[in-house]
Amino acid sequence: METGLTLTTDMMLVLAVLVATIGLFVFEVLRVDVVAITVMVLLGVLGLVPASQLFDGFASNAVISIIAVMILGAGLDRTGVMTLVAQWILKVGGKTATRIIPLVSGIVGIISGVMQNVGATALFMPVVSKISSRTAIPLSKLLMPMGFCAIMGGTMTMVGSSPLILLNDLIQNANDSLPAGAESLRTFDLFDVTPVGLALLASGILYFLLLGRWLLPVHEIPSHGAPARTSAYFAETYGIEGEVYELLVTVDSPMVGMSVGDAEALPGAPRMLGIRNTDAPRMAPPVDEMIWVGTVLGVMGKRGQVGQFALDNQCRVNPALRTFGGLFNPSRAGISEVVIPPGSRLVGQSVGEARLRKRYGISVLAINRRGEIITDHVREQTMETGDCLVSHSTWRDLAAVASERDFIVATDIPKEEQRPQKVAHALLFFALSMSMIVFTDFRLAICLLVGALGMVLTGVVSMDEAYGSVSWKTVFLVASLIPLGQAMELTGTAAWIAQEALRLLGHMPALAIQVMLALLATVFSLVMSNVGATTILVPIAISIALATGANPVMYALIIALSTSNAFILPTHQVNALIMGPGGYRVKDFVRAGSGMSVVFLVVMLTVVNLMF
Repeated sequence: METGLTLTTDMMLVLAVLVATIGLFVFEVLRVDVVAITVMVLLGVLGLVPASQLFDGFASNAVISIIAVMILGAGLDRTGVMTLVAQWILKVGGKTATRIIPLVSGIVGIISGVMQNVGATALFMPVVSKISSRTAIPLSKLLMPMGFCAIMGGTMTMVGSSPLILLNDLIQNANDSLPAGAESLRTFDLFDVTPVGLALLASGILYFLLLGRWLLPVHEIPSHGAPARTSAYFAETYGIEGEVYELLVTVDSPMVGMSVGDAEALPGAPRMLGIRNTDAPRMAPPVDEMIWVGTVLGVMGKRGQVGQFALDNQCRVNPALRTFGGLFNPSRAGISEVVIPPGSRLVGQSVGEARLRKRYGISVLAINRRGEIITDHVREQTMETGDCLVSHSTWRDLAAVASERDFIVATDIPKEEQRPQKVAHALLFFALSMSMIVFTDFRLAICLLVGALGMVLTGVVSMDEAYGSVSWKTVFLVASLIPLGQAMELTGTAAWIAQEALRLLGHMPALAIQVMLALLATVFSLVMSNVGATTILVPIAISIALATGANPVMYALIIALSTSNAFILPTHQVNALIMGPGGYRVKDFVRAGSGMSVVFLVVMLTVVNLMF
């Protein structure tokens, strides 16, 4: 960096825009994405960034990578992978906080390394809620360790957090402004930061294991509204009990040649919810569907009832849901309440005459008629206005029923259809993206888009769902702030700030300068977006490193990592996400986050210095 730089008009304009940006971020006068777009337009109007480069951020490697990562995360979410993980955690972790906290926090942290930490936190919140209800561990004891570890896990790879995705682009911008003959700064590969991330994640888990009992609050979250429509609710209200089983019809079974309706009329018959004969498995088999040798029936009932029925009718109970596992997955199908409104064309018809299975894909299990629960001979019951039909169906079929004027669906339908049958496709294309990043020279954005496009083409997510999974607020925030970093570089503002910072720091040792930069990035990340903090501070850190003879890539990395040190206030997106469900107050974050911030800085600076 040259010495004796003086302020120019362009530098003063950039500084004014910078101060205004920080002020707007801190006081939240406008939404952060609106602020970023305003800053971008202002830089163009003032001529601080050439018009030909002003919108380059939208085509940047960082922005396209963020879009692709969000689509990949949505694909993993849609396939129900998280449900399987929750079951495994409960099996392995038992019911003690000392075992569950490391398991949950560690898994979320690792997942955050390959997808956005906000997305990983959102995926695991229902998982943690389920674990809390089953283990009686307060949700407030689990969510904060999970959230903090998700933030730290985002430092494990270069795609885990927006600042790290953005870092390589900022380094490339710095290369364009280097003095003639200067050696270009190298960019980071996917796993270059993994040692730092692993150390941070391990320290976070250890922090809560040792100090969590004193730092984590115990908040009981009251429940609101109507009782949850769970299996316990339907058992208590309607007497609908039991689990789902598969029955294989053998050659000796008397049911061979019967219709589903005939089989349901047999003594002790369980409720028949699905069938697979020669076609793919289907829910709500019509009563005239024929049963043949090899037919698999999906039935619901108590274990003893199903076992006795299978014995009486020469059927075999499959040890697992091999055929109907995907269809009966709670994320895809379940029990619901459907009300017959006044004016419905179904009034006066029996359940059997209405052919609800064939026409709508719903199996009626019981009828609630003005408080009277009818579970016997349901098919013969004539439907009346106000009848509440307790039905089993897929959520997709139930959504179609909800659009019919003949029904009112009284059960909340999951907003997004789950596709557990697409797990293999999702994992394949996710692994393909990661492999391309590690073993090829393609740009990060191309590698991630291959996986995202693969998920769309194989039906893991539709194109509309892919668009819906993208946080366009984040996209515009990142893309619109990139020109601010360019303006700081092109006008020499970053070099001037670095020069003035060095005058204040004097001849402090390199470690002291690193600590100051890390603290500055931490403070910035608490009062503004971590993307904004990274964009502003990386050019300054590189300039300081060049002036002091330090490693500029190392200083840039310290900034990008330190902007994830956002535990003291609920301003980070992850903290904001867990604050309500956990019942946390600001003082809870201050108490637990203060020590976590110190641990983060110590561990991060130690490992970075060992690496470089």
